[in-house]
Amino acid sequence: MSLSVTPKAAAQIRKALTQRGSGVGLRIAVKTSGCSGYAYALEFADAAGADDQVFETEGVALLVDAQSLPLVDGTQLDWVREGLNEGFKFHNPNATANCGCGESFAV
Repeated sequence: MSLSVTPKAAAQIRKALTQRGSGVGLRIAVKTSGCSGYAYALEFADAAGADDQVFETEGVALLVDAQSLPLVDGTQLDWVREGLNEGFKFHNPNATANCGCGESFAV
């Protein structure tokens, strides 16, 4: 099982944690939602949960719960700028489809 971030994404995570003033890393979860079935949920974590797997990559910690892990295994999190928008982008090898609005995915 693996999860990684690009250097750009890692820089954004570190910046946000510094501005926040606390936290051990970024929690990545998958929720049932959207027109394609699943949606990513991101939040900063103050501590690892009992069922969390922690991935250290590019100097940041990514925390994933056991239920979400099979759906995001092998995913790379990137920080991209598209036009006037910028934000995290998931490169998930498990996703078989994405909805048109980009908010959800299917496996």
